[in-house]
Amino acid sequence: MHRYEVIIYWSEEDDAYIVEVPELPGCMADGATYEEALRNVEVIIDEWIETAKSMGREIPAPKGRLVYA
Repeated sequence: MHRYEVIIYWSEEDDAYIVEVPELPGCMADGATYEEALRNVEVIIDEWIETAKSMGREIPAPKGRLVYA
């Protein structure tokens, strides 16, 4: 299980829960249920990190809760 902050919300348009990972640009997943969306985002985070490594890109360390001003 990763320690990146995730944002989960219901999308009427997609008829699904959407999960975004703000610390990993473009990293997001969906699911029919809240739990499914969380399971799916764990897989996507793994794939995001694997792709970044293969491209020689920096992988941000999890910061936990993000605070915006």
